[in-house]
Amino acid sequence: MVKRALTTDEPRNFSGNASLKTFRDQVNGEEPVKENGNVSESDSDTDSSSVYSDLSEDDTSSSNESDAVESDDGLESQEDEQEKPMKGTENTQIGCKTDLEHTPKPELNEYEYDSSDEEDIRNTVGNIPMEWYDDYKHLGYDYDGKKIMKPASLDELDKFLSRMDDPNYWRTVDDPMTGRNVILSDQDVQMINQIQKGRYPDKSYDPYAPWIDFFTHETMIHPVSNRPEYKRSFIPSLLEKEKVSRMVYLIRMGRLNCEPHKKVDREPKYYLIWDKNEKAAIRRLPHRIPAPKMRLPGHEESYNPPPEYLFTPEERADWKKQQPEKRKLNFIPQKYSSLRDVPAYKNFIKERFERCLDLYLCPRQRKTRLNISPEDLIPKLPKPKDLHPFPTTLSLIYKGNKDKVRCLTVEPYGQFFASGCDDGCVKIWEVLSGRCFTTIKMEGKIMSIAWCPNDKLCVIAVAVNNNVVIINPKVGDKLVISSTDYLLGVDVTAKQSVGTNSFVKWRLATEQEQSKGYRIIIEHPKRVKQVTWHCKGDYFATVMTNAGNKSIMMHQLTKRNSQKPFRRAKGFVQCVLFHPSRPFFFVATQRYIRIYNLMKQELSKKLMSNCKWVSSMAIHPAGDNLIIGSYDSRLSWFDLDLSTKPYQTLRHHKRALRQVAYHRRYPLFASASDDKSVIVCHGAVYNDFLKNPLIVPVKVLHGHATVDDIGVLDCQFHPTQPWIFTSGADGQIFLYT
Repeated sequence: MVKRALTTDEPRNFSGNASLKTFRDQVNGEEPVKENGNVSESDSDTDSSSVYSDLSEDDTSSSNESDAVESDDGLESQEDEQEKPMKGTENTQIGCKTDLEHTPKPELNEYEYDSSDEEDIRNTVGNIPMEWYDDYKHLGYDYDGKKIMKPASLDELDKFLSRMDDPNYWRTVDDPMTGRNVILSDQDVQMINQIQKGRYPDKSYDPYAPWIDFFTHETMIHPVSNRPEYKRSFIPSLLEKEKVSRMVYLIRMGRLNCEPHKKVDREPKYYLIWDKNEKAAIRRLPHRIPAPKMRLPGHEESYNPPPEYLFTPEERADWKKQQPEKRKLNFIPQKYSSLRDVPAYKNFIKERFERCLDLYLCPRQRKTRLNISPEDLIPKLPKPKDLHPFPTTLSLIYKGNKDKVRCLTVEPYGQFFASGCDDGCVKIWEVLSGRCFTTIKMEGKIMSIAWCPNDKLCVIAVAVNNNVVIINPKVGDKLVISSTDYLLGVDVTAKQSVGTNSFVKWRLATEQEQSKGYRIIIEHPKRVKQVTWHCKGDYFATVMTNAGNKSIMMHQLTKRNSQKPFRRAKGFVQCVLFHPSRPFFFVATQRYIRIYNLMKQELSKKLMSNCKWVSSMAIHPAGDNLIIGSYDSRLSWFDLDLSTKPYQTLRHHKRALRQVAYHRRYPLFASASDDKSVIVCHGAVYNDFLKNPLIVPVKVLHGHATVDDIGVLDCQFHPTQPWIFTSGADGQIFLYT
């Protein structure tokens, strides 16, 4: 398109010498001048940005060699006409330099315009053939998604008039992206002339500039080229593979002997290992092993030792009773007045014989002794003062129980808590004041007690003898208390599963029992030792002793329904637990913890506790970690996503563990033991699966007394504060803050 505009075959609007001079000034890069010295508006650059890059390669390649030759001839003819003297011009002629090399180059700012391939970015169709829009009235779309309409096309008469009247017609090209005419700048015209003459597009480029050697003889830190290795450098060579296979085949067939022929010297050579004279034989040894040194004699072996080295009669009797291997000295020190009185040593021949045994039975092995300090073997843990908050101080003592306090449970809001005692009393306490609000008398020992986690109900489940009693403690919000009484007072027929009608019986409390606080009584055939709630507060599970496959029962409070989840018993069940967020059910037997999926009704995982007898179990609020306590003084931490074996086992207690507990909000867990102590540990669990949990013991809490070899029976964390409640066999309840 540009070459056609520069050919001389078509007529141009060259009116007199002024037009020739204007064309010459434009080609030479100079500004055209009028009579008054002002720049002509029509000949000035209308667009400062270069539009030569918008010319498509198809238009450039479509021009043939004949057009290029005509273009060159046309430019040469124009230059010849310009060199002729101009006659009949009215304008004042100003001398112009014809040599482009002496023309002063204007300073250009390279950031004034965009030199990328997409200078005119008003059309957003991209780099596609514009012939696709020939049959449409638009050329593309702008940033707002509106159509860019094609401009009105000129007929032949209008084109002829513009060619005659417009002095910039020869440098005007069509933009296929917008359909508009674009006037080439002087730099673009100069670049086209350079390309037509077979030269570099940039006239200021010097191809013969001095070569700059950027390599140096000095070793550089960074490589000159960081090119990655070729793929073929990682692939084994097929040629080498064939050669190796051929050699292996020859070796197997016995045709190729890899070992060189050696002359066998069958004459035995003997030499003394620790002889200093035979230097030649010692040089042949790769590593000379020195002879084991004898222990140097001390003061106790002297004929006249100091008095402190002589044995007393008691030490002499003890020395004779000890075995020879456990004696520090293999002789009894004796004192003589002079060296002439020293008799012959009776163990001389025996010691010489043992020395000979040490020399020739010395192991011929060099062992490297590692110098490792014991401090390096201890893992580096953060200091406890950096892991606050955690309970450290005994703040309150709740008194009033006359026997062992076996179990504790805390209200979901943390304002009240309940305790169960062996004297059959369930006491409701206020946490901050230490006041006992209510005492409910039961008929038997309280084995387990659990407060309903649903904050819309005020319900406590108590395991006493063979019954599970649902009571309303009547503390807290009055609306919650009244709604709880209404829910528990409705007589709903128990829709029990088949086979459990004669096994578990639901009944409402009588008027006399309701005056005590009873609401519902669930009768079991065996003694109930644990009761635990589901996180939503409608279901709860109970564990009975020696009940076979009916050891575990699940109950629904709203429908008064009970069911037996397992057909066969797999060991003696110690405790059960619900997952806080998933439909998983944990069953702990003496040595194993089984995890069941209640939705799929199948065994999901079986954990090996590596202990003799599991006593208690607690799960992390996130549900990915589990801790168990055992009667053999072990606390095991399980990472449920990692393995079926304990991630870490702690043996901080000296006696049996009675209870373990997690805190709901803080990274804390605790364990209560019969050694009268409660150990609080920092257990941080991270969301990053590549980072292991951080377990650090931070505090040991003392205060309880031992009764009948039983220490602390239960421990429970406060739901919102870093506090812990402990109950012991001494009948006291402590609050540590």
